Amino acid sequence: MKIGLEMHFQLPTKSKLFCSCSTEGAEPNSHICPTCLGFPGSRPSLNRQALEYGLMITKFLNCELHDRIWFSRKTYFYPDLPKNFQITMYESPLGEHGHYMLNGKRIGIWRVHIEEDPGRIKRVGRSGEEVSLIDYNRSGVPLVEIVSAPDMSSPAEARDFVAELLVELRHLVGLSASDEQVARCDANISVGEERVEVKNILGLKNLERALNYEVSRQTKMLSAGKEIIRETRAFDEERKVTMPARKKEMEEEYGYIGEPDLGEYNVGEFARGIVLPETPVRRAYRLQSQYGISAVTAKQIVMTSWGMADLFEHLCLRLEPEKVVPKLLGPITSNWTAIEQRLDDHLRSQICRVIEDDINGKITDSEARRAIATIAGGGNHVVEDRVLVEDELVRSVNEFLDAHPETVRDAKTNPKAANSVIGHVMKATKGKFQSKEIVEAVRRELEKRP
Repeated sequence: MKIGLEMHFQLPTKSKLFCSCSTEGAEPNSHICPTCLGFPGSRPSLNRQALEYGLMITKFLNCELHDRIWFSRKTYFYPDLPKNFQITMYESPLGEHGHYMLNGKRIGIWRVHIEEDPGRIKRVGRSGEEVSLIDYNRSGVPLVEIVSAPDMSSPAEARDFVAELLVELRHLVGLSASDEQVARCDANISVGEERVEVKNILGLKNLERALNYEVSRQTKMLSAGKEIIRETRAFDEERKVTMPARKKEMEEEYGYIGEPDLGEYNVGEFARGIVLPETPVRRAYRLQSQYGISAVTAKQIVMTSWGMADLFEHLCLRLEPEKVVPKLLGPITSNWTAIEQRLDDHLRSQICRVIEDDINGKITDSEARRAIATIAGGGNHVVEDRVLVEDELVRSVNEFLDAHPETVRDAKTNPKAANSVIGHVMKATKGKFQSKEIVEAVRRELEKRP
């Protein structure tokens, strides 16, 4: 089985790709102008921010960057495309021949380019009496299109690929997770020799469902000795099936021509000067390698919160990573929601002090957990003097032994008699001490008595 994807993501710019109209959601047809509607005499102007985002994604996907780029007109006739052509990149994408490593597997990236989105058609009314409404607010919204090689071998792997890529792109360029900007994919899938394209699948669950349906359909057809027809299909979200769609035009039918109003752009030097931030998956790989922790742990820390990963690395400046991990994934994770809301240098310093004292044995695990909870709740934790704390334990043990001389006598011949002290001391000290600490203190105090 081979699966390749053409993924479209909306770039998070405030204005459209070739005009200053807003990309924010609004009343239908309220953010439109002669340029995004293609009126005669209007001329497009390239959005620099969209170009930069596109180049960042191209570099991130390890593509070969092109020094010189230009746009093309892709001609087709459809109601949501008022000027009857879409401005896209055909002969000169931003980059080609890249790859992405998914759980150690190399997924080829054929090309990355940017293009404008058409409008949106909404059909309303009863069956047989539908009316088509068109919202042109989306005309000209900037998209990045990423075309992968058919290197995925299951629907689940295709979903994992898009999901992980979304996480990376959200951190890389600030891609939003809102409904308007979730993944939109065209999926090419072949179980046998011939491939089928399922167009305009919206969302990760639908992507996996559509591919699973196609796997089942194509497998059954091949088992029955039938031929798979190379075609374009659509996914019905309600029925969770794919159906034949309008015939897709071949490349030569689009009549590509160079976009005369935009010209050419020399972007090589600009692209090479872009410095990419570290992304979550790449940071997880680095934490795994740099600190010798497991891949699962590294990913859990980073995916929980970028701030938690910062805290982990801060703690590892003074403490051994393998000792930091259980503290981080224990009391800190349990209180993370509250901690993250107030996390600043002062709070970070308090937490580090507690974890450092815990790991160095200055306080017990119980004390550390209480301290973290106190800090998370907005209180100020003051680390108690260990000598005073131990004095409290000894005092509590002796209070019980003084009040119960029979326990002292029994303990001379029956070591288990001392067990009755443990419950009393734990209750009296409100759980401040672990049972093994109390047992040790009782043993020492009994040995002192005649």
